Amino acid sequence: MTRKKITVIGAGNVGATLAQRLAEKNLGDIVLLDIIPDMPQGKALDIAETGPLCYFDSAITGTNGYEETKDSNIVIITSGVARKPGMSRDDLLTVNVGIVKGVAESVAKTSPNAILILVSNPLDAMTYVAYKISKFPKHRVIGMAGVLDAARFSAFISMELGVSVENIHAFVLGGHGDTMVPSTRYTTVAGVSIEELIPPERLKDIVVRTRNGGAEIVNLLKTGSAFYAPSAAVVEMVEAILKDKRKILPCAAFCEGEYGIQNLFVGVPVILGSNGIEDIFEINLNEEEATALHKSANEVELLCNKVDTLLGH
Repeated sequence: MTRKKITVIGAGNVGATLAQRLAEKNLGDIVLLDIIPDMPQGKALDIAETGPLCYFDSAITGTNGYEETKDSNIVIITSGVARKPGMSRDDLLTVNVGIVKGVAESVAKTSPNAILILVSNPLDAMTYVAYKISKFPKHRVIGMAGVLDAARFSAFISMELGVSVENIHAFVLGGHGDTMVPSTRYTTVAGVSIEELIPPERLKDIVVRTRNGGAEIVNLLKTGSAFYAPSAAVVEMVEAILKDKRKILPCAAFCEGEYGIQNLFVGVPVILGSNGIEDIFEINLNEEEATALHKSANEVELLCNKVDTLLGH
């Protein structure tokens, strides 16, 4: 049986850590691409040399061109400028639109049947760029945000309650940023809503910390942004797709009326399987949750309007 081919574009901290994690899971052969000469080749060789120690047989190729990425099953775009302290994700918009546009054009030519997963920030807007430029169908363009945000939410709840993260199912909606909507009503610990387990004021603090999860790490690192948790979040998505798990995960998906949102990529629960987004999983939101989600969608729409101007659409 032919192994699946996974391309990771951008061999920085997120991309290189992701390539290592994908290899260790034996999910397929991996191509690591970056524009910096020799850098992806060096990192690919270093990862390949962990194979005998981590017991994987995935082939790892480092490259500066798209020829080696040809006919990939999944392409993950991590390339772009990372946030620095004091920068918002939106500050990255102009520079990263240009980068992601170029990448999406090349991927559409070399891997026209691939599923695209976007990691570059600002996430929802970059997913929109890739969708517009690649002209791929909406089910094959997915933004990684909710899986990471839900993991952060779960981690903070675990710290608060002193329980295993395996007992926690966190639920997050909306754009990847300050307006994201961690749902306390649908987030559970062993099936019990966290609203019954954590006092309201404390819960509010945890929600705020989740919203600012990326910025907290940027401020601590000072020279870059998070990469261990983001790369792990992508692996969760890739595994669900390649193993056709039909797993329900929060991802940035193109909504056409779902949750009352039109023609935008916003974080919603989706069913991930071999075709990419098999379906958007709709749940009933109360008035407060719906209002917060639409506020988040409005913020995303403002960014996408700027994207359309930058792209000349």
